[in-house]
Amino acid sequence: MTDLPKTMRALVIDRPGSPEELHLADVPVPVPVLDELLVRVVAAGVNPIDAKTRSGKGVSAAITGYPVVLGNDFSGVVVRSPYEGFALKPGDEVYGMARVPRTGGTYAEYVAVTALSVTRKPARLSHVEAAALPVAALTAWGMVVEMAAAKPGQRMLVHAGSGGVGHLAIQIAKSFGVHVTATGSTGSLDFLRELGADDVIDYTTTRFEEQVRDLDAVIDLIGNVHDNTGSRSLGVIRPDGILVNAPTGSWPTMAEEAAAAGIRATGYKVSSDARTLDRISALMDSGAVRVHVDRVFALAEGAAAHHVVEAGHTRGKIVLRVTE
Repeated sequence: MTDLPKTMRALVIDRPGSPEELHLADVPVPVPVLDELLVRVVAAGVNPIDAKTRSGKGVSAAITGYPVVLGNDFSGVVVRSPYEGFALKPGDEVYGMARVPRTGGTYAEYVAVTALSVTRKPARLSHVEAAALPVAALTAWGMVVEMAAAKPGQRMLVHAGSGGVGHLAIQIAKSFGVHVTATGSTGSLDFLRELGADDVIDYTTTRFEEQVRDLDAVIDLIGNVHDNTGSRSLGVIRPDGILVNAPTGSWPTMAEEAAAAGIRATGYKVSSDARTLDRISALMDSGAVRVHVDRVFALAEGAAAHHVVEAGHTRGKIVLRVTE
């Protein structure tokens, strides 16, 4: 690696805490091993799991030492391939997902990532747009397609439809022919319709359980952290339907409540699978699904980005611009 710098600029934390713990530092450039590629990061997505981990929750229990570089989403350019004949070569534009803290994060100029978690960037997307996708799109796909078995004619409710996962879940479900109802705040209803939602419900004025019933699936991106949304959702699902919940720790009693109601329910944790990303890329390049980037921050503005994510009500995704 003599042709590469020994150190890189990264956004790190030295201990768990508030967003102000995030600061720039020079850290060693990661050394790729086995099937890993070394990628120069152009942009990195910011996800709620990043903020939870930074605060001492999320996956922070797996951190073995500090400083830590956070960030899972990335889009960038390959600078080192595992071997000469590998399909992705230096100069190729790629995107994917790291596995913090098992590996270094993407809030840095370079990331080493397994070939199983990286693929070619959708041609239609900029690096900023592509960096917004991996965690949110893979989560949406897993919940809608793998867990809820999306198919034509199915009736599905997506909570928090204007958020990072929600706005992609609506579109992915629609691409499979699902009839989608989405919940959101008053100001997001037009956005939800633009995404393709067949019906929209303003949760600030209307109880969703008064509008829908006998649904095949509920994509629950809230849990019980607000107005017992998860518990209330059990009552709108038909007996052989399913509720899929994603936010970690958002509804500790889900399994017990679902069993008592006779409803199937499951949590979901994202899988960094390049094969699924390829399917998502095809939807992006066809125009069937689009990603919405709410705001872009410079890497040095990571604390501000985390404040925005923690405040909630983000439309789509927040992205850090790391390099040119």
